[in-house]
Amino acid sequence: MMGNTRFSSSGYGSRKTIDVIIHMGNPFLIQIIVTFLKIAIVAAVRVAAEEGYQCFRKGSVSKHNFKQTFTKICKEGAYWGTIAAVYIVMVFLVEMFLGVSDWKNSMLAGALTGASISIYKDSSRDKVVVDAITGGAIATAAEFLN
Repeated sequence: MMGNTRFSSSGYGSRKTIDVIIHMGNPFLIQIIVTFLKIAIVAAVRVAAEEGYQCFRKGSVSKHNFKQTFTKICKEGAYWGTIAAVYIVMVFLVEMFLGVSDWKNSMLAGALTGASISIYKDSSRDKVVVDAITGGAIATAAEFLN
């Protein structure tokens, strides 16, 4: 996968253009990284907005609050970005195993992702099942919305 960016500047009748091409490497790895970043940014913005509202409601902002908010933003971004990256890997593995690409892959990959994250967090068996169902439902809904 290649990234292609064009910078141009025009002045006094001349046009100068610089083309930058960046070799991105393995397309699957790039998809994982891009997905991680997109979801991490969404999670970080959500936390920033929520914490900003809380500071506005309290009417004060301190250096300590800022550090706590920044830490929470980073943790939430990393957590949700990692879940998204695991989901992308699961979709790839399910498609490779089943040999087809359809909405059922998303459902199964979402369920596997939910269960995997829950097992990693050392949850009870019931919590693993609930997280698998939730992951499958969210992934299926997202697939149908696309």
